[in-house]
Amino acid sequence: MQKETEPDIQERLCVIVPTYNNERTLADVLRRIMRITTEIIVVNDGSTPATAEVLAADEFSRLKVVDYGRNRGKGYALRRGMELAMAEGYTHAVTIDSDGQHFPEDIPLLMEAHREHPEALIVGARNLNEDNMPRGNTFANKFSNFWFRLQTGRRIDDTQSGFRLYPLQRVKPSWAVTPRYEAELELLVLAAWHDVDIRQVAVRVYYPPEGERVSHFRPVYDFARISLLNTVLCLGALFYYLPVSIYRKLRR
Repeated sequence: MQKETEPDIQERLCVIVPTYNNERTLADVLRRIMRITTEIIVVNDGSTPATAEVLAADEFSRLKVVDYGRNRGKGYALRRGMELAMAEGYTHAVTIDSDGQHFPEDIPLLMEAHREHPEALIVGARNLNEDNMPRGNTFANKFSNFWFRLQTGRRIDDTQSGFRLYPLQRVKPSWAVTPRYEAELELLVLAAWHDVDIRQVAVRVYYPPEGERVSHFRPVYDFARISLLNTVLCLGALFYYLPVSIYRKLRR
């Protein structure tokens, strides 16, 4: 009698859009994503009522929305979005910012890379030499890239990109312990420590003129938080990841 094989788990992909007071760009971003997929989870991270008004429009009635009263930070928003995605049966999630910086039309580039590397975390790497790229962002990214390489032995060109495709069976929402911007670096480092394949694909980026930019990044405060996180991760690399990676190599 022939033994029955277990059915493969069917892949399901959604797009997670964390948003905080980006009511001027949110509707356009969502419309552009909806031309690709309507499997969208919006996380309203304690925004002003203007964001809720955008999401209340009939055209967005099919979208899943996570809403809570006060701003908790991007890391917390990502964790809530990923938890809902897993509860809804999604196996993979694309994350994209709602400020219009990323091009939703580039989502197929991440999906194509995913088809080639199904278990990988795919990072949409921006061109850091773009004309309108703010200097502070360029420095912070290069700073983050350096520490990521030191902590993991891997090289990624854009460790601060929020445009990613996560394999939810491999990258756990609980890894985002820190609640704000630094959580994205934390997820990337912990994925590397858990031997998750990490790939990158070039994506476009748009930075509007300075007077039109909406950014919630606080250079001194957030840079201090990232520096503190890097200190903790370096200690983790020394006392956890390095011994584990040596053990893995010895077993192969």
